Amino acid sequence: MNILQINASARRESGNSTRVANDIVARLRIAHPDANVALRDLAATPHPVLDEAALGALFTPAEQRTPAQAARVALDDALIAELQAADVLVIGVPMYNLGIPVQLKTWIDAITRAGVTFRYTEQGVEGLVRGKKVYFALARGGRYRDTAFDTQVPFLKTYFGFIGLSDLNFVYAEGLNMGPEAAARGFAEAAADIEALFA
Repeated sequence: MNILQINASARRESGNSTRVANDIVARLRIAHPDANVALRDLAATPHPVLDEAALGALFTPAEQRTPAQAARVALDDALIAELQAADVLVIGVPMYNLGIPVQLKTWIDAITRAGVTFRYTEQGVEGLVRGKKVYFALARGGRYRDTAFDTQVPFLKTYFGFIGLSDLNFVYAEGLNMGPEAAARGFAEAAADIEALFA
């Protein structure tokens, strides 16, 4: 089994979402001791944003790309290859201003490519990334689960469904900025979510 852990916290290893993602990976390793784990820290190694130059490179036929364009596309190709090689994704998702971090959105932009991770058909969009299990490690300062303020989960369900993934599992650590007791409760709830997923 190949596990790809994506950490999106700007605080890197000290991030709460990283802590929860690490707990999920540790639980996966108990179940699969021979698993290979690849780690991509999006804050430690920021990916370039999708800008005019990147779009120009992507829409230029491969044989016509300049060396700079080819190098830019190769950066996205590497992320897509990582995604395709994984059997399981574990994604740390902190909540910043009710949304996902820009680091994670940049990764999503990089792996979303027509004809590679999705395609349009006469019947509509078809996701081309299949057969992978996804765990999301959600960390929030407040408590937003199942409320209108939780814009993350609907977006993540929609996006990952768009590229073909439907086995999506959510672990919630909430109330982490509401005092020590609330934080302890939030991490306990995340631990309970993990145990329920692996029961």
